[in-house]
Amino acid sequence: MPQPIEKQRVSVFGASSTLENDPLYADIQALGKVLGTQGWNATVGGHQGLMGAFSKGMEAGGGAIRGITLSRFPTPPENALSEEIRAYDFFDRMRSLIEEADAWLVLPGGLGTLAEFAMCWDLLAIRVLKPRPLLVYGAMWQSLMPPLRDSLLFSMDNPMPFIYPCNSPEEVLKALPERLPKDDPNA
Repeated sequence: MPQPIEKQRVSVFGASSTLENDPLYADIQALGKVLGTQGWNATVGGHQGLMGAFSKGMEAGGGAIRGITLSRFPTPPENALSEEIRAYDFFDRMRSLIEEADAWLVLPGGLGTLAEFAMCWDLLAIRVLKPRPLLVYGAMWQSLMPPLRDSLLFSMDNPMPFIYPCNSPEEVLKALPERLPKDDPNA
């Protein structure tokens, strides 16, 4: 009997401070729903802001959401997480978010989101992790990528091909890998 294919998992990074009345919140919730309906599960680092919006959408689309949250912050009873893993510190949290993903989706955010993006990008560029898509979503990242490309001093030839800029759910789906069994040697 064939084994069921485990759903691919995208780790999502983004602002925790975005409020529900912000138009970006609705956009990210819709994005989460599209990915959920297309057979993806997600891992997020929290339960509020854009991570909460994505989680609500993912839940509405039938996907499961694993939250890697910090033990120092309480989890509100009203959240869309299917599962919660409490990390001791930011480093444990980031390690889980980065290593347990088949792709990363970086939403608009602040310094924490920038740190998560930079760590994923660096680990791909120096080939510490198996290649996987690193998607940056929205106008914020479109404006930041040219100065990063032109100003950073890279230790590798060309780190830009690891990054997929996306501005719509359709572009995100196009950049994500096909769903394959985890033990498939061609995955």
